[in-house]
Amino acid sequence: MKYSLAASAVAIALTSQMVLADEHSDKAMERIQVKGTYFNDYKTGDASGANRMDTSLLEVPQTITVIPKTIMDEQLTTTLGEVLTNDASLTAGSKQRNRETFNLRGFSLSSSTGYLRDGHQHWSHYQQPIELLERVEVVKGPSSILYGQSGPGGLVNMVTKKPTYKTRFMLGADVDHRGSTRFLADASGALTDDESLRARTVLVKQDVNFWRDYPNDGDRERDRALGSLVVDYDLTDDTLIRVHYDRTNDKAGLDTGAWLDQNGEVIGSDKTIYDFSWAFTDITVENVGVDIQTQLNNHWRMNLAYNEQTFERQRFESSPRKPDDYVLGDSYASKPYDRHDDWQFKTAFIDFIGEFQALGVDHRLLIGANGLDYYYGQLIERGDTINYTPGDAEPVRPDLSYHRATSMRTSDYDYYGVYIQDLVTFNPQWQLSFGGRYDKQNRENANSESFAPKLGVLYHPTHGATLYASYSEGFEPQRSERLQNELDVNDGMRLDATTSEQVEIGAKWELFDNRLMLSGALFDISKEGTLVSESLPADHPQFGDYETITRQIGEQRHKGAELMAQGAVTDRFFVMASAMYLDANYERDEHLQGKRPSDAPQWSASVWSRYEFNKQFAVNAGVFYEGDRFADSNNEVVKDSYARVDLGATYKMRIANTKVKFRFNVENALDTDYLAGGGMNNVTVGEGANFRLAANVKF
Repeated sequence: MKYSLAASAVAIALTSQMVLADEHSDKAMERIQVKGTYFNDYKTGDASGANRMDTSLLEVPQTITVIPKTIMDEQLTTTLGEVLTNDASLTAGSKQRNRETFNLRGFSLSSSTGYLRDGHQHWSHYQQPIELLERVEVVKGPSSILYGQSGPGGLVNMVTKKPTYKTRFMLGADVDHRGSTRFLADASGALTDDESLRARTVLVKQDVNFWRDYPNDGDRERDRALGSLVVDYDLTDDTLIRVHYDRTNDKAGLDTGAWLDQNGEVIGSDKTIYDFSWAFTDITVENVGVDIQTQLNNHWRMNLAYNEQTFERQRFESSPRKPDDYVLGDSYASKPYDRHDDWQFKTAFIDFIGEFQALGVDHRLLIGANGLDYYYGQLIERGDTINYTPGDAEPVRPDLSYHRATSMRTSDYDYYGVYIQDLVTFNPQWQLSFGGRYDKQNRENANSESFAPKLGVLYHPTHGATLYASYSEGFEPQRSERLQNELDVNDGMRLDATTSEQVEIGAKWELFDNRLMLSGALFDISKEGTLVSESLPADHPQFGDYETITRQIGEQRHKGAELMAQGAVTDRFFVMASAMYLDANYERDEHLQGKRPSDAPQWSASVWSRYEFNKQFAVNAGVFYEGDRFADSNNEVVKDSYARVDLGATYKMRIANTKVKFRFNVENALDTDYLAGGGMNNVTVGEGANFRLAANVKF
């Protein structure tokens, strides 16, 4: 079903984005009393991801979106993908194997370099535990100057909840129409009378029943448990020590996605899963670390942090493969295996932040260093090929165990970088932001080093308004000197490092007594050395048993425009809206010259809004639009545009002096048929109309 761009634009104009006030551990922030009934919880004035410190959005010469916890709660989000739909510059990729992938400004976000948690590079090969998050910051454009290895589209920084001074306790539960349930407990507060020791814990238990079915009509299910603890201790009035730990266990049946024909239509039923019911993935992720924040003197403060992330996964695959020109009822081959993956991410950084006057101008200077120690190990045992014809009995699970693997594949490297950035304020109208980073990676047969500069000019014509222009560069070294994938046609191909650069001009403007922020930007990004991998049909005579073909592209060029609105239109009407136009193409490549990357729509838009009838009752409405997209890099198959409409309502009341909130949401209220991210043999089919009911109590 197609929708006109004009209709989508009208819907977008209704909304804007805001951000929940942080539950900072800062005591002064906790003790503020707000008079009156108005509370703007859709908008925030600053973000930490862009400059490695809390900085006003009006003083950052690039586009940043901040998605607050308020909107996550209103949408009853359970995955990071559901959160990121609120920013039109992010589009979903494949969701196969119980994980999510995304494109930002049309460029794919790497699991290893595209995500941060509290400023730490974060391995994101799994569905993030968003119940731990206070807000999500989307930093647009190359960000290598402060974070090292990162892609040209930008970064997603996940900011976690922190302990509070005031005692808070929340119990929540939600259920959907398929019987999926989630239970949540969130407790926070001071542990000592002088409030110098504070803690926060979050516990989650979730069971999901998915809407798509296995060949034997079996149900696909997910079982997830999450626990976290954060402890803050004020060592002195000027020094805070924070220790954190969290663990996620996530086991789910596998669904590698639907298969498309050459017309972009799903082959067979939308509900059909080609994996077998015994295929699963079982993930355990742990994070443990310490942060130290100290005020050194009146002008300088220091942030020191360390995090160790361990990620273990068993993946028992049936691994179905779509034959060339497959039609419903044909047999297909599956190549089962049992695999164990072990990733270890150790990250650390130290930042010195100074605010002072020198040479007659004000400076906000950042000097720092960060690094990563990476290890990966894999054990795998492969089984015999299974040929299966739909309608036959499901094959018995093969006797496979990664414990019997005779050799382990390993990879390890480390990198570090030093950086400096200064925001110079000449007068109330003019500011200059500039800096650079030296980065070095130590890896066997793939050592590399780089320097990435960044420059931005800001002009404030009035208080609450900013015009800016900026230039930035990015650098991504390859994991190895040559492609290492025995199932790829080009296994052993020499790989060059990827580089990128961006030019952006934009404007930001706060309206209605700073309650609503409007922003817009034009950007031009180029990337050299992009790796493009495509799945191959199972029976293609040219490629035999190879599963993928990977090429390195000469240049990828993305030009576009973004518009955003975020905040309160009136005391009762709140909105978050964004829209993006994207002109994206491959260049200087004999195979893909002039082609458009897959899952990169020319037009995309999102709207989420809330209207409060009174203190007890509020309603929400949202529209999420994506234009036509290609399902393949050769641009032969098109996925049609769609607009999904979501609705919701909240009712608050008090029972025995306890706050109780009930919420009812309907996703895809118009029951629109649509295809989300993914390609010819791993596309995500949008679910029809579905609902969720939630309740929570706060003490």
